[in-house]
Amino acid sequence: MTSPNAQTLSITVTGEDRPGVTGSLLGALAGVGAEVLDIQQVVVHGHLTLAVVLAPGPNVEELRDAAAVAAHRLGLTLTVAEGVGDNARPRKGRAAVVVLGAPLNAAAVSLVTSRIAEHGANIDRIRRLSRYPVTTVEFDISGADVASLRKELALVAASEGIDISVAPGGLARRGRRLVVLDVDSTLIQQEVIEMLAAHCGREEEVAAVTARAMAGELDFEESLRARVAVLAGLPESVLDEVRADIVLTPGARTLVRTLKRLGFTVGLVSGGFIEIVGQLADELGIDHARANRLEIRDGRLTGAVVGEVVDRAGKARALRDFAEQEGLPLSRTVAIGDGANDLDMLDIAGLGVAFNAKPLVRAQADTSVNVPYLDSVLYLLGISREEIEEADLGDGTPTQAPPVPHQDH
Repeated sequence: MTSPNAQTLSITVTGEDRPGVTGSLLGALAGVGAEVLDIQQVVVHGHLTLAVVLAPGPNVEELRDAAAVAAHRLGLTLTVAEGVGDNARPRKGRAAVVVLGAPLNAAAVSLVTSRIAEHGANIDRIRRLSRYPVTTVEFDISGADVASLRKELALVAASEGIDISVAPGGLARRGRRLVVLDVDSTLIQQEVIEMLAAHCGREEEVAAVTARAMAGELDFEESLRARVAVLAGLPESVLDEVRADIVLTPGARTLVRTLKRLGFTVGLVSGGFIEIVGQLADELGIDHARANRLEIRDGRLTGAVVGEVVDRAGKARALRDFAEQEGLPLSRTVAIGDGANDLDMLDIAGLGVAFNAKPLVRAQADTSVNVPYLDSVLYLLGISREEIEEADLGDGTPTQAPPVPHQDH
C-alpha cells in the first residue's frame, strides 16, 4: 500500500471521445508499471476528459513519456502534474443540489455555483439528469450545511425562475423511501369536488371556496363540509362519471412506475374522496390511500362526509402512519402537494416538494417543482431521464416525449 505522503503523478487527457481510449492509455501506462490511486472520466457532447492519479514509484519520467506517446497516437491533449499525497479533501457535509429549468440559462447556473462557493462548499461532481423537456443538473458537493444552503439557494431559485433542491448526500441519497402524494391538482389535473359540483350546476361557487381553502384563507374542514353540502341529492352514479373524466397529471404514471421499480412505497393522501382516490390507487398499483368518505343513502349523496375529516393535520397523520407501517423513519419520506392543507405533511417529510403550488406552499416547502411534469420529482431523487427511459425500454413500456413546457413562476 502506498504511503499517504508518497509522490503522485496526475495524467489528464482531453479530446474527442471514442471507444478504447481509456484502455489504450492505461495499457500504455501498464507497460511502465504504476499504482492507480484515482481515476475519473466524463464525456460531454462527445468531448472526453479522463484523469488518472498514479503512485509512480521511480518511474516518473518513463510514465510521462508513455502517456505522451499514447496521447499523441490517440489525438488527445495531455496534461501531466506531479504532487505529493492524495489531494482529495475529506468529503464531509455532503449534499446533492439539483437544479431544474425550462430553460436553464447559463446566468442561473453561474449564480448557483457562485452561491455554493460562497457557502464554503466544494463541487465534487456534476451530472446531467435530463435535457428535455426540462433541463436538470445535479451537483454533488461537500462541505455544506444542508439547511442553510437550502435557504441561500432558494433566493437564487426565486430570482432566476428555476427550481432548486438541496438534500443530504451520501447514503442518505440511497435506499428505500416512502413517497406520498396529494391527489387533486397534483396526481390529477382536476379538483374532484368541483367536478362533482358541476353535476348540480354549482361548480363556480365550489371552485371559489376551494381556491380560498387551498390558499390557506379558510379552515379546510369547515370549507369541505360546506362544499360537500351542495352535493346533497346527487345520484351515486355521478361518481362513475367523474371517475371516467379524471385526467392524470403528465408524468404521473412514469413517476409511480419508476418508484415501484426502485422498490419504493407510494401512498396517496387526499382531502378529496376515497370513492375516487381508492380506484386511482388500485389502477396505478399504489400501496396506501387515505381520503374522506362521502355519505351515501338509498343511492344518493347526502351532502355529508362519514368519519374523521382528512384535513391538514390528517394528511400529516397519514404520512406518519404509512411510514410506521413500512418501518421507515420520516427522514426516508417524500411528500408532494400543492395546497395549504399539505403544509403539515410537507413539513414532517424528509423532503417536502411543492408541485406547481400556491405561493404560501412554495415559500414553506423544502423545494418546488414548477414545471407541469410530475415525473420531474424523480430528478430530485437523483434518477436520470436516461435511466427512466432505459427501464421503460427494457419492459416494453411505450414512452412519448411531452411538449416543450412554458414555465411560469
